[in-house]
Amino acid sequence: MNSLRFLSNCRSFAVCLVVLSLSQIADAADEEKWKPLFDGKSLDGWKLTNFGGEGDVEGKDGKIVMEFGSSLTGIPYAKDFPKTNYEVSLEAMRIDGNDFFCGITFPVADSHCSFILGGWGGAVVGLSSIDDRDASENDTTQYYKFDSEKWYKIRLRVTPEKIEAWIDGKVWVDQDIIGKKVSTRNEVDLSKPFGISCYETRSGL
Repeated sequence: MNSLRFLSNCRSFAVCLVVLSLSQIADAADEEKWKPLFDGKSLDGWKLTNFGGEGDVEGKDGKIVMEFGSSLTGIPYAKDFPKTNYEVSLEAMRIDGNDFFCGITFPVADSHCSFILGGWGGAVVGLSSIDDRDASENDTTQYYKFDSEKWYKIRLRVTPEKIEAWIDGKVWVDQDIIGKKVSTRNEVDLSKPFGISCYETRSGL
């Protein structure tokens, strides 16, 4: 099942595949509770980001498809979202195009950050921004050749101490944020507090 999920208020993490969900991190004694963010058939709870030149977005048949924009297409979550101690899980695919097919903008305490997959011509993975350096030029910068029409499993975890991210179970980001400036590029400000976007790309979630 294609999945996007959120977990909040938990210190241990269970693997459960539900369609687009979120969970908060709680005390170890508390039960993990995942909250679905996508019902698999509509964009209920989401809205289309008015970037200007954005493509269409449709949710049905268990996935969300974001069409080519000039330049960005995206969807911000329209309901309450935690600022820290949470985890998000989803699957994403570049259907067509040559740039980032999944840019997750998310809260980090009173600031925000973005996790970019396939940016800067298709291969850059990293956080934008850490100490005013974007995903192509900071300590989280890595490179990966993403195949088109292939689903990638993504996990993102935010705590007061660090930002962590996985792709297909492999750690790609393990960034200490204590004493660091965490911010976003202004192009994705309309995705705040939590939203997903793509750049000149047709993407599936």
